[in-house]
Amino acid sequence: MAPPRDVCEGRDSDPSEIGLQMIPGPWSTMSSCNQTRITEFVLLGIQGSMGLKYSLFALLSVTYIFTIAGNVLIIVLVLRSDKLHTPMYFFLCHLSFSDILLSTNVAPYLLCMLIGKCKSILVSSCLTQYFFGSSSAVSECFLLTAMSYDRYLAICSPLHYKTIMHMKFCIHLVVWSWSLVCLLNLSSVILMSRMEFCGCNIIDDLYCDHAPLLNASCSDTSIIELETIIFSIPIVLFPFLFVIMTYIRIFIAILKISTISGRRKAFSTCSSHMIVVAIYYGTLIAKYTAPPSGSSLNVNKVISLLYTVFTPLLNPAVYSLRNREIKEAMQKWVHVN
Repeated sequence: MAPPRDVCEGRDSDPSEIGLQMIPGPWSTMSSCNQTRITEFVLLGIQGSMGLKYSLFALLSVTYIFTIAGNVLIIVLVLRSDKLHTPMYFFLCHLSFSDILLSTNVAPYLLCMLIGKCKSILVSSCLTQYFFGSSSAVSECFLLTAMSYDRYLAICSPLHYKTIMHMKFCIHLVVWSWSLVCLLNLSSVILMSRMEFCGCNIIDDLYCDHAPLLNASCSDTSIIELETIIFSIPIVLFPFLFVIMTYIRIFIAILKISTISGRRKAFSTCSSHMIVVAIYYGTLIAKYTAPPSGSSLNVNKVISLLYTVFTPLLNPAVYSLRNREIKEAMQKWVHVN
């Protein structure tokens, strides 16, 4: 469904109805895109028949409920079980919290759009949604990196594992991760909040993201674009390369184990984390490399849906179904209750 022509071109539209305010002064002689200031965005979300939307509403509602329940269950099990008081599960708790944050940031408003109750979002609310979405994505990169380092030490340097990965060091890693996440994303949002948004206020996406916000701006975005490029190196590229390098070392170490049972045991300690890393970075790379327009727009929406709604559900599913310690803790908790 294409955006209404009168909204995008400013023709015969009441600005108060589409979240636009006229800016007095010299802008009155400029083009229609520069005559209006955006106070609200219209997220198109998923387009289609009402039958399709209601079906998706039911599916996404169930998915969101299971996502919250699964990740909360992981956190509760780790907190209650003494056997799970290890660095790996400490990081897993924060990963579950990050998944809850990501899913809650997108799913409720998307569900509201599907049933037609939410048709617009304030610019401030859009920036807030971008902040929390970006924060959960960056925190997941840092946490997966810390978890890969933990698996590397456990398999490649088991004698030094306890001396390096003590709880104080793990707490420092997590505190620094969340602190950097908040500082980096807050600086980006502050710069965006100073931009002027004008012209077409329609965002053909599922939620407020970096590229659509920059496209809607009539201010100079070169500083923000440069900041994004600079920050993406330590935030995404370095952690991704570090994870790849650690798993290359892990595979080499596993292959050097003489017995098949020893290889299987070593591989089982990191298989769940490898699956989560593959799913997360796979969807992340697909999302930000796919062109955001043209025939690939629907594909981009599907990838965004997988990334924000379904991936947070897969993480607890992978760890609970493939992890013996999680299964034992769950069984013990069920029997006690």
